Amino acid sequence: MGSRPIMIARFMLFALFSALASATQAAQESADERMAFVTSLFSGAEQYERFNRLAEVFPNHHLAASSQPRRFPLGKEMLLPATYDHAGVTRDTGTFLRETDTAALLVIRDGQLVTEQYWLTGGPDVHWMSMSVGKSFVSALIGFALQDGYIDSIEDPITRYVAGLKGSAYDGVRIKDILQMSSGARWNEDYSDPESDIMRFIRVFGSGASLNAFAATLQREHPPGTVNYYNSTDTQTLGWLLRTVTGMSLAEYTQRKLWEPLGMESDAYWITDDSGMEMAAGGLQVTARDYAKLGEFYRLGGVSQGKQLLSADWVQASVTPDAPHVMPGHDPTYPLGYGYQWWVPPGDEGEFSAIGVYNQFIYVNPTHKVVIVKLSANSGYGTTPDDSSWREMETLSLFRSIVTSVGDPGSARPN
Repeated sequence: MGSRPIMIARFMLFALFSALASATQAAQESADERMAFVTSLFSGAEQYERFNRLAEVFPNHHLAASSQPRRFPLGKEMLLPATYDHAGVTRDTGTFLRETDTAALLVIRDGQLVTEQYWLTGGPDVHWMSMSVGKSFVSALIGFALQDGYIDSIEDPITRYVAGLKGSAYDGVRIKDILQMSSGARWNEDYSDPESDIMRFIRVFGSGASLNAFAATLQREHPPGTVNYYNSTDTQTLGWLLRTVTGMSLAEYTQRKLWEPLGMESDAYWITDDSGMEMAAGGLQVTARDYAKLGEFYRLGGVSQGKQLLSADWVQASVTPDAPHVMPGHDPTYPLGYGYQWWVPPGDEGEFSAIGVYNQFIYVNPTHKVVIVKLSANSGYGTTPDDSSWREMETLSLFRSIVTSVGDPGSARPN
């Protein structure tokens, strides 16, 4: 055997080992960046340069823009109110938007885009981390799965469909109770406590370990359907349910039921664990305009382009608390009620909202035909165990001021 073939073989082996070493190094760097991100959460660290690029950091499933994308028609431009009232105090709109690191603010009135503003790393083509706004997308998918016959009834126990949850807190629990964050699982969603359950969940997410396996470890604390206690793992089990009954990834089912028919104009991404299971509780990366399309779809009772795509009864049930433990005011520390993965403020205007940590919102006021999207990176979020850092009630006060100001040409735009 001549020396040339030996040299070629050695070169090929060297190239192969170099490629493997480079891939290993890249994988380690990606894992390091993931953990650096999750350990920075709720620490006061700035996040606006991260929330717009998490699809570059985490494994994900891709959703393609609709083959028939639709843009909101432009209405008469609305200037934001210069001030708003909250807790008896008049506050400055521009200051609040800056303090909460607002990246996008959109106002849709009667289907027309009347305000669209971006700051920091936001922009019309920027994908922003949904956080728990993604839970409301999961709720819509459950409605479609029921409509498509994949689920017989939300009165069924989830373990009728997901055997992997038997023996856990979710064994025998109605799907409806999980939708209403009333599973009875023992849970602590205190973002200011590094040892809380939600922080354990986030570390699992950062490590790439199985999110479903984590859900199966939870144990019961309350009888199901008796206590509303916000639990992001409840939504993870709903994602597991959808994967099991449809035989599709959440991204695939979302593509079929929401992205294509609603005319989503941009691609999107659903972050996954290393096994390919989506982080159902909040792993979507979506543009502001496409977040607004879900709000408008629900404002219209499941109708898009004049077609009833999702049952109007499902939409109404999703945003209507129907038991004492989920009614607005049931929790003196947080006055909102809860539907099927949608928050419901007190009042008589039928408001409802998807809300995610760091101040992500899809807010809907059907009475005034208004949808508002706010995407943010509020660096103070979670540094206290109450709304003094969350500023969610204050955001709703601002939204209500915007609703009453729609169409008022005399309002001043904040700097």
